[in-house]
Amino acid sequence: MEALLASGHLVDAILVLVAIEALGLILWSRRSRGTWPLALLCNLTSGAALMLALRCALTSAGWTVIAGCLALAGLAHVTEMALRLGRPAFPASSVRLREPRDTRA
Repeated sequence: MEALLASGHLVDAILVLVAIEALGLILWSRRSRGTWPLALLCNLTSGAALMLALRCALTSAGWTVIAGCLALAGLAHVTEMALRLGRPAFPASSVRLREPRDTRA
Protein backbone atom coordinates (compact mmCIF):
# COMPACT_ATOMS: atom_id res chain seq x y z
CA MET A 1 0.00 0.00 0.00
CA GLU A 2 2.87 2.34 0.78
CA ALA A 3 4.35 1.81 -2.68
CA LEU A 4 0.94 2.42 -4.28
CA LEU A 5 0.61 5.76 -2.52
CA ALA A 6 4.24 6.81 -2.97
CA SER A 7 4.12 6.12 -6.71
CA GLY A 8 1.03 8.27 -7.17
CA HIS A 9 -0.99 5.45 -8.72
CA LEU A 10 -3.63 5.63 -5.99
CA VAL A 11 -4.15 9.30 -6.80
CA ASP A 12 -4.34 8.38 -10.50
CA ALA A 13 -7.18 5.96 -9.75
CA ILE A 14 -9.05 8.64 -7.80
CA LEU A 15 -8.57 11.13 -10.63
CA VAL A 16 -10.06 8.60 -13.07
CA LEU A 17 -13.10 8.29 -10.80
CA VAL A 18 -13.47 12.08 -10.66
CA ALA A 19 -13.29 12.24 -14.47
CA ILE A 20 -16.00 9.55 -14.74
CA GLU A 21 -18.15 11.51 -12.29
CA ALA A 22 -17.72 14.72 -14.30
CA LEU A 23 -18.60 12.92 -17.53
CA GLY A 24 -21.67 11.43 -15.86
CA LEU A 25 -22.79 14.88 -14.71
CA ILE A 26 -22.37 16.30 -18.19
CA LEU A 27 -24.31 13.47 -19.78
CA TRP A 28 -27.04 13.68 -17.14
CA SER A 29 -27.34 17.43 -17.66
CA ARG A 30 -27.67 17.04 -21.43
CA ARG A 31 -30.19 14.22 -21.08
CA SER A 32 -32.43 15.94 -18.56
CA ARG A 33 -32.24 19.27 -20.39
CA GLY A 34 -31.73 20.88 -17.04
CA THR A 35 -29.36 23.60 -16.06
CA TRP A 36 -25.68 23.06 -16.68
CA PRO A 37 -24.04 22.00 -13.39
CA LEU A 38 -21.18 24.44 -13.86
CA ALA A 39 -20.68 25.15 -10.15
CA LEU A 40 -20.46 21.44 -9.43
CA LEU A 41 -17.98 20.92 -12.25
CA CYS A 42 -15.88 23.77 -10.83
CA ASN A 43 -15.98 21.98 -7.49
CA LEU A 44 -14.78 18.75 -9.12
CA THR A 45 -12.06 20.66 -10.97
CA SER A 46 -10.84 22.18 -7.73
CA GLY A 47 -10.66 18.80 -6.04
CA ALA A 48 -8.98 17.18 -9.03
CA ALA A 49 -6.37 19.95 -9.14
CA LEU A 50 -5.64 19.42 -5.44
CA MET A 51 -5.22 15.69 -6.01
CA LEU A 52 -2.97 16.41 -8.98
CA ALA A 53 -0.86 18.66 -6.74
CA LEU A 54 -0.63 15.80 -4.24
CA ARG A 55 0.44 13.42 -7.00
CA CYS A 56 3.08 15.88 -8.16
CA ALA A 57 4.40 16.25 -4.61
CA LEU A 58 4.52 12.47 -4.13
CA THR A 59 6.44 11.97 -7.37
CA SER A 60 8.92 14.80 -6.67
CA ALA A 61 7.74 17.15 -9.40
CA GLY A 62 9.08 20.68 -9.46
CA TRP A 63 7.64 23.32 -7.19
CA THR A 64 6.34 25.32 -10.15
CA VAL A 65 4.17 22.40 -11.28
CA ILE A 66 2.79 21.96 -7.78
CA ALA A 67 2.16 25.70 -7.48
CA GLY A 68 0.38 25.67 -10.85
CA CYS A 69 -1.92 22.86 -9.71
CA LEU A 70 -2.68 24.73 -6.49
CA ALA A 71 -3.35 27.93 -8.43
CA LEU A 72 -5.77 26.05 -10.70
CA ALA A 73 -7.53 24.64 -7.63
CA GLY A 74 -7.85 28.11 -6.15
CA LEU A 75 -9.17 29.59 -9.39
CA ALA A 76 -11.75 26.82 -9.75
CA HIS A 77 -12.83 27.31 -6.14
CA VAL A 78 -13.21 31.08 -6.54
CA THR A 79 -15.22 30.51 -9.74
CA GLU A 80 -17.50 28.05 -7.94
CA MET A 81 -18.09 30.50 -5.09
CA ALA A 82 -18.84 33.31 -7.52
CA LEU A 83 -21.36 31.11 -9.33
CA ARG A 84 -23.02 29.97 -6.13
CA LEU A 85 -23.09 33.34 -4.38
CA GLY A 86 -23.95 35.32 -7.49
CA ARG A 87 -27.31 33.59 -7.79
CA PRO A 88 -30.17 34.08 -5.37
CA ALA A 89 -30.74 31.07 -3.15
CA PHE A 90 -34.41 31.01 -4.09
CA PRO A 91 -35.11 32.07 -7.67
CA ALA A 92 -38.11 34.36 -8.03
CA SER A 93 -40.02 31.75 -10.01
CA SER A 94 -39.87 29.26 -7.14
CA VAL A 95 -40.88 31.63 -4.35
CA ARG A 96 -44.60 31.87 -3.68
CA LEU A 97 -45.59 34.78 -1.56
CA ARG A 98 -48.82 34.87 0.37
CA GLU A 99 -51.21 37.71 -0.02
CA PRO A 100 -50.96 40.14 2.90
CA ARG A 101 -53.68 39.71 5.47
CA ASP A 102 -56.03 42.51 6.24
CA THR A 103 -55.41 43.18 9.94
CA ARG A 104 -57.98 45.96 10.17
CA ALA A 105 -61.01 45.02 12.17
